[in-house]
Amino acid sequence: MEKSKILIVSDMCGYGKVAAAVQMPILSYMGHDVFNLPTMLVSNTFPYGKYAILESTDYIAEALQKWSELGFRFDAIVTGFMASERQAQMVARYCREQAAMGTRVFVDPVMGDYGRLYGGADEGTVRCMREMLSVAHLCFPNYTEACLLAEMPYKHDGITEHEAHELINKLRRIGAMSVVITSCVIDGHHAVVGYNHFSGDYFLLPYEEIPVQFPGTGDVFSSIIVGHLQDGDTLLNATRTAMTTLSRWIDVNKDNEDKNSGIPIERHLAEL
Repeated sequence: MEKSKILIVSDMCGYGKVAAAVQMPILSYMGHDVFNLPTMLVSNTFPYGKYAILESTDYIAEALQKWSELGFRFDAIVTGFMASERQAQMVARYCREQAAMGTRVFVDPVMGDYGRLYGGADEGTVRCMREMLSVAHLCFPNYTEACLLAEMPYKHDGITEHEAHELINKLRRIGAMSVVITSCVIDGHHAVVGYNHFSGDYFLLPYEEIPVQFPGTGDVFSSIIVGHLQDGDTLLNATRTAMTTLSRWIDVNKDNEDKNSGIPIERHLAEL
């Protein structure tokens, strides 16, 4: 099967396996041609507590203009963290233009977890991600992000499957066609819940939580799904494969001394 040209529009971390630093090697190893447009440069992952950031909105504006003049096209675009509303509007506009020519748009609305926004994120960030959701063929929010986008309350004790479907439907009304929500507790069980707009089916995939935290696991998860979808797999099978692979990688690395840098994915790429 002919492989895809995939554009990653996300932040680039210098020290840590997150965002584009994870997405590019995974999708490249799966055989796709991968390109990148950094939304900002980050010195290291946020859990270290100190970091430097260089936001790149002006660069994106000029790069997209040059790409338009050069006639560059992509089979898929994967978006992550947006540094500003202006940046999100520019990227969303570019995604719409590309989608009109057949490009698939995958949106990871990175902005929070565990019921709260990440440090440095605010209501403007939520507006940015709603803008991105409006162009998404598929979005990958965690439960916190889904609640923020849909303006639904975050329930620490979990939700029912019916409530999960309601949450998905609200995200679809914003504009996302298909949805995969991670980090949910549904009817007392950890699960990934989703909706495939091609089949019109909801799905629910339970999992056993491993009590350890690594930054970048969502980026690993979404990258594996995108790679398999671009190879022609179904959303259900791609999600199940991503869950199994990520669980194995977390378990193998759960005793690493420095977890703030993320999972050392290069050691595991051969498993893809």
